[in-house]
Amino acid sequence: MLKLHGEFQRVYQRGKSAHSTSIALFYLPLTGEKRVGYTASKKVGNAIVRNRCKRRLRAVFSEFSSNVPDGWYVFVAKGVLFDAPFDTVRRDCKYVLKRTGAMSGMDDGKNLLS
Repeated sequence: MLKLHGEFQRVYQRGKSAHSTSIALFYLPLTGEKRVGYTASKKVGNAIVRNRCKRRLRAVFSEFSSNVPDGWYVFVAKGVLFDAPFDTVRRDCKYVLKRTGAMSGMDDGKNLLS
């Protein structure tokens, strides 16, 4: 798990990014290790809202974590994430993973935007 400020900054500055309505993803491909960090700014809401958003990000990424390559991932929650249906969050996560190239070969036949 990414925890240090410097680690987050390294991913922000050197990694690829993709944004959806509820999630922003920063991905830095590195061989040999898979680490992930979750963040939500105060713009998202109070501590209860921010913590719930990060829990939702953890839950949705756990579904895809076995299918993504090694690297450092930083998920940033947006304000919409708190009230969004879980299927929408799942779709957004899949979308940003594909946009950054972290999930290029995985397609289950579902349209990303439907």
